[in-house]
Amino acid sequence: MTKGILGRKVGMTQVFSDKGELVPVTVVEVASNVVLQKKTMEKDGYEAIQIGTDDLRVKNADQKKSRAMSSKFATKAKAGHVAAANTAPKRFVREIRGINLDEYEVGQEVKVDIFTEGEAVDVTGISKGKGFQGVIKRHGQSRGPMSHGSRYHRRPGSMGSIQANRVMKGKKLAGRMGGEKVTVQNLAVVKVDTERNLLLIKGNVPGPRKGLIKIQGAIKAQ
Repeated sequence: MTKGILGRKVGMTQVFSDKGELVPVTVVEVASNVVLQKKTMEKDGYEAIQIGTDDLRVKNADQKKSRAMSSKFATKAKAGHVAAANTAPKRFVREIRGINLDEYEVGQEVKVDIFTEGEAVDVTGISKGKGFQGVIKRHGQSRGPMSHGSRYHRRPGSMGSIQANRVMKGKKLAGRMGGEKVTVQNLAVVKVDTERNLLLIKGNVPGPRKGLIKIQGAIKAQ
């Protein structure tokens, strides 16, 4: 059975292990995680828990409705969804599957102590957006000669065979890079700081600073 929690990426630093080795780590701050709902096989067709973090304020009737305020306040639907958990509406809501439902109750707070030092985890986040990039940076293709007279420097190359009379789907071309859901597997938990609600994870994790990440027990634990 797996387990999971939501947190925010603080940044990277380095610590010394018990053997005196210098280990690069990513610091993850875990705010209050609350179980909002339990998905069951009979009702939903699969088993999972729904957890949320980052409180939202409930909008008052006299407050103006604007796009700038919509992200800071909760709608009536969001407020009603968390009523059973007896907690404030959450900005971020995610599901954790492959979990033992008997170990969780609606309204229960999930903390960093569910993980232990040395445990392997899978970390999921949204990668940094790089904007519109060419094929060399986006796909790692090789460039042509940069000498005088060459007409092929950083182009994508051949578009395919002539007989197809079109560019086939899946052709690696220039385009928007980054901003995608990325999962890094089998990262080790170096330290669990229960006093400051911090997790130190070996290596780097996807996403920018303050980005939301989901940490789960490793599916393919080595």
